[in-house]
Amino acid sequence: MGKVTKDMYIGQILQMNQGFADILMNAGMHCLGCPSSQMETLEEAAMVHGFNVDNLLEQLNSFSKAE
Repeated sequence: MGKVTKDMYIGQILQMNQGFADILMNAGMHCLGCPSSQMETLEEAAMVHGFNVDNLLEQLNSFSKAE
């Protein structure tokens, strides 16, 4: 599995690992099933939802390594 980057679409990230959904939800992104979230990059979602994309990337990639 590759590394999550801020220019990846939310839909791509969820396809990589369904476990990422919990991390995204805990960050405040509660609309993962929304059609627009599938075409929104992680960086765009961070701006919209007001969270730090770099911290989120660290969490996602750490989770991926731990599996």
